[in-house]
Amino acid sequence: MRKKYLVTMLTASFCLAGLSGCGNTADTADTTTEAVTESVTEAVTEEDSEAADDVEATASDSASDQAAADEVASMIDAIYVQEWTEDTEKQCADAKAAWDALTDEQKELVEGEYADPDYFGRDTGDASADDPLNQDDIGENEILVVSFGTSFNESRAEDIGGIEKAIADAYPDWSVRRAFTAQIIMNHILARDGVAIDNMTQALDRAVDNGVKNLIVQPTHLMHGAEYDEMAEVLEEYKDKFDYVAISEPLLGEVGDTVEDTNTDKETVAKAITNEAVSEGSYDSLDAAEEDGVAFVFMGHGTSHTAKVTYSQMQTQVETLGYKNVFIGTVEGEPEETACENVMEAVAEAGYTKVVLRPLMVVAGDHANNDMAGDDEDSWKSIFEASGKFESVDTQISGLGRIEDVEKLYIAHIAEVMPE
Repeated sequence: MRKKYLVTMLTASFCLAGLSGCGNTADTADTTTEAVTESVTEAVTEEDSEAADDVEATASDSASDQAAADEVASMIDAIYVQEWTEDTEKQCADAKAAWDALTDEQKELVEGEYADPDYFGRDTGDASADDPLNQDDIGENEILVVSFGTSFNESRAEDIGGIEKAIADAYPDWSVRRAFTAQIIMNHILARDGVAIDNMTQALDRAVDNGVKNLIVQPTHLMHGAEYDEMAEVLEEYKDKFDYVAISEPLLGEVGDTVEDTNTDKETVAKAITNEAVSEGSYDSLDAAEEDGVAFVFMGHGTSHTAKVTYSQMQTQVETLGYKNVFIGTVEGEPEETACENVMEAVAEAGYTKVVLRPLMVVAGDHANNDMAGDDEDSWKSIFEASGKFESVDTQISGLGRIEDVEKLYIAHIAEVMPE
C-alpha cells in the first residue's frame, strides 16, 4: 500500500512538472521524465529493501523464539526420566527458570519428545494443599505409604492424601510417611512446584537415619503388578536395617490364578466405586440407572504383567454382584477384552444408550483427565462419542483414594501385618 501511494505521488509530480513547463521543449520533458522515473525507481528499491529487512527480522525473531522453546523442551526431556541422580535437583530448577524466562508466545512453541506447554503451564490445583510427608522426627514406628504418584496437585491431595490421612488417624502411634515409585512424576512436581517427594530409596534412607525400628509398607497400588514388584525389590535391600518389616496387601488383594478368582477385597472395591458412581450420577440405585439405559465403565490402567488377570476378575466380580450395567476397561487394553473398542461394543450390544466413564484408579490424574475424559480424538470419551452408538457420554473424574470404604480397606490391610 505504501509503495502504491509513493508511485502515485511521484507520478503526480511528474504530471505537474509537465503542465507547468508548457513552454519547454520535448528534451526538457524527457529530462523531467527520466528524473522522476529515477526517483520512483530509487524509492521503490528502498521500499523493497525495507520490506525485505522486515521479513528477515521477523524470520530471525521466529527462529530465535523457536530456539528458546527448543532449549526448554530439551531441558524438560532431560528430567523426564525414571532415575534420580545428584544433578536432578539442579536440572529441575534450571528447567523451571528457563520456562519462566520465555514469553507466552515462546511457551506455546515448546515441543519435545515428552515436553509440551502443559508440563509447566497446566493448572492442576494448589500444590500447597498437599503434604509430601517427608518430615524427619519419625520415631520408632513408621507406616510408609507407597504410591505410583501423580503430578495433578488436587488429585494428589485428595486421593493419595486422603488415604494417608485416614491411615494416620487409624494408627496415631505410628508416623505416616510417603514414597512414590514414578521418578518422572517426582521430577515434574519438583520442577514445576518446588515440592520434593521421596522416592523409595530416599524414604528408606530417611527411616534408617531416623532410627525407625518397626516399618510397615502399605502400597496404594491396585495389584501385585510391576510397580509392586519394583517396590518390593528396593525394600529387600533394607530388610536387615529394621527390627520388623512387613508389606501389607495392595488394594485388590491376592491376584489368583483364573478370571473366576475373586475375593472380599475386590468385592469391597466393586461395591464402593459403583455406589459412588451411581450417587454422583444422581440415581437412587444401580437398577434405576439401568432402567434409564445407563452403563458405567470403570477404566483402569492395564498391564502386560501376569497380574493383568485382576481386571478380568473385577469384571467377574461385578457380574457376580449382579451389576449388569457395569463394565471394566483399561487404557493399555491388557487384557484384550478390556480394550476401549471391545468394552464399547459390549456396552452397545447390551443395549445401553448412555455411558458414564470413571477411573478405576487410586488417583484421578493424567490418565483420567486425558486418556479417559480428554478432548483429543483418541480419548475414551471421544471414541465413544464418535461411534454414534450412544445418546450421551459423561465422565466422573474422581479417584478411588477419596472413597471412605477404600480408605478403610487399606487400614484393614495394615491391621493384618501389625506386629504383636
